[in-house]
Amino acid sequence: MARFKIVTPAGASFSVHGGGYGYESEALDGLDAEIVEAPMEEAGFIAAARGADAIYAKGVPITKAIIDSLENCRVITLASVGVDSVDVKAATARGIPVTNVPDTFIEEVADHAMCLLLAGFRRLVEQDRMARDGRWREGRPALLKIPRLMGQTLGFVSFGRVARAVAKRAAPFGLRMMAYDPFVEEMLLSEHGVQPATLSEVLSQSDFVSMHAPARPEVHHMLKERHFREMKPGAVFINTGRGPTVEEAALIKALQEGWIAHAALDVLETEPPSHNNPLLRMENVTLTAHVASASARFDEARRRRAGHEMALVLSGKWPMSCVNPAVLQSTALRRWQPIGMGRGPNS
Repeated sequence: MARFKIVTPAGASFSVHGGGYGYESEALDGLDAEIVEAPMEEAGFIAAARGADAIYAKGVPITKAIIDSLENCRVITLASVGVDSVDVKAATARGIPVTNVPDTFIEEVADHAMCLLLAGFRRLVEQDRMARDGRWREGRPALLKIPRLMGQTLGFVSFGRVARAVAKRAAPFGLRMMAYDPFVEEMLLSEHGVQPATLSEVLSQSDFVSMHAPARPEVHHMLKERHFREMKPGAVFINTGRGPTVEEAALIKALQEGWIAHAALDVLETEPPSHNNPLLRMENVTLTAHVASASARFDEARRRRAGHEMALVLSGKWPMSCVNPAVLQSTALRRWQPIGMGRGPNS
């Protein structure tokens, strides 16, 4: 019997099915730890995880009921940026650190955000359709209504790691940039060539609005109908963050009634979307299926990092990225390196 038991939901993952836990185990092998799969339904998971030393959360909700049933858990680890599948408040109340991987695929998501910005701006999907449908002569007139990119304004809603990486990509295109994020120092914004602004200023002045707010209860439906009404009629709205941060019905209305020109979305409020979701049939929408973080290194990198975080905690050390860092001071874990208390899903 292994010294440490790590319990994870069976079969629930972004990973390629049947991939095993080799990447996670690279950091865990020296600790005599085993990863045990448990039923995905709550009652079965509770029964299997009660005595676990760690929970490797992936794909299914880790609820308050599950967390309150844990008798020996030292850490709950996610191999994702988002932590909305875990009741972090319940974990904090129990003194259990929750870790994520906020810096593993920043570059991929930033690349995808820039791709969506350019595709939406130059109406790439519509242009492709015109060319394939024999409407060759319609392409140029459609773009004659579009201004050139240089000198346009890109506004960020939230300015975490991904938004900062997007800013670095956008600067050479000659875009003016501004951002709303009350939790980021203005000097940091200035260092990235970004002007601090209120939310209203970002929405009303930007030609592109790029949404990067994390999935937290306090930002659910952060952007509502009144916010889309503030945007420019020619604005392109981009979201590579989390779908539930936007009131989707309001976004649909904004697109249908011409309050904004285009939406380029990697995330939706409900995923996968219903077959009758209007966004699927709208010509002024560019969609990808929540794939912004995907690349050849995606699975390997995030799973190795998850294994490393669990190994740190099980060996008695602070994790590298804790989304509820206040609990660390009250644990027996050793602080082995300077760790900023601002770390978390959007730091």
